[in-house]
Parts: sequence; C-alpha cells; structure tokens
Amino acid sequence: MRGGEHAPTGETLAAMLARLSYRRGRFRLASGRTSDFYVDVKNTVFTAEGADLIGRLLFERVEKLEAEQIGGMAVGAVPLVSAVLCRAALAGRPLSGFFVRKQAKDHGTAAAIDGPFRPDARTVLLEDVVTTGESTLRALDAVESAGGRVAAVVAVVDREEDDGLARIAGRVERVTALTCKTQIVAAAKKNAEGR
Repeated sequence: MRGGEHAPTGETLAAMLARLSYRRGRFRLASGRTSDFYVDVKNTVFTAEGADLIGRLLFERVEKLEAEQIGGMAVGAVPLVSAVLCRAALAGRPLSGFFVRKQAKDHGTAAAIDGPFRPDARTVLLEDVVTTGESTLRALDAVESAGGRVAAVVAVVDREEDDGLARIAGRVERVTALTCKTQIVAAAKKNAEGR
C-alpha cells in the first residue's frame, strides 16, 4: 500500500457504487427480468478512483485464492480483469487474464475465449453484478469446454435475489461478492440524507 493509503473495504466500495452506479427507476436486466433499481458497475470501474478501488479489492481476493489467471464474460468482466492485472503488475505478481465472448469470433482464430487462456492454470472468474448467475455460468461452461476448471468466482455486487450466488456455488467451490444490494442501498440512503 502506498503511504497514507487506507485498506479498502466493502463499505467503501458500496459508498462509491451508490454515488456513481446506483439508480432507482424501472430497468430491464440482462436476465430479461425487470427491477426498480440498477447498479451499473461500469460507471464506477471506468473512473480512475473506481478502477483503483475495485482493482485493489478484487486483487486481494484473487491473491488469497492463489489464482494464476482471471477472466469472465464480456463485457462486464473486461474492465475488472484489466483493473486486477494493473494491480498485479504493481505488486510484481505474475497473473494473466482472458474474457469469454458471447459468440465465438467468425474470423481469425474463431475463439470463444480471448487472451492467454491456459486450461491447466488455476482460474478465478470475475463478475460485475450477479442476479441469476446465468452470465457467470456461461463463462464457466466456456472454460470447461476449453479443458479448464474454475476454482472460484468473485463478483463485485450481489443483487441478493434469484439465488444467483447459490446457483454458481452449485458448480464452483468458492463464490464470494465484494458488496451487495443491502450495503449499496444503505449507502445511497446516507448520500440522500446528506451525510
């Protein structure tokens, strides 16, 4: 950690997401369901402070899981993988990343997985927001189809609905999230109250 830097927490992340990514309204989710709130993690991770915070928190988890490579489903996982790889470079830690395409390329290598994917490497999948877990399960299927095995999944946000984390945990031994809907809603309420 740099001088004067405090250890980041899930509460710190929830406050940032509440400020930059959380919206109330009527939204259609990737699962096809509708919701009265939306958390667009990209609005946070595509800021310098957000990329730094999310990269630090995810890298801490990835380190504990002894990952050799990280990846996830495009588009949500792409900035997460990049943020963690930058943090790994600062720490002098060898780590590689990849992303899974929704459809295999129809040119070049016709790959479903882009990046230096190694089937024998200890793999951790990253996800921005988990609702049903379907996106993560598709990435998991792609890794397994390529001969790999997923050791763990780390999400940035658990929406705490539709048993998304539980569905993933049915196929992967370790599943965790940095923060959740409850923490983000509480932080948004504090922001609205001017605290």
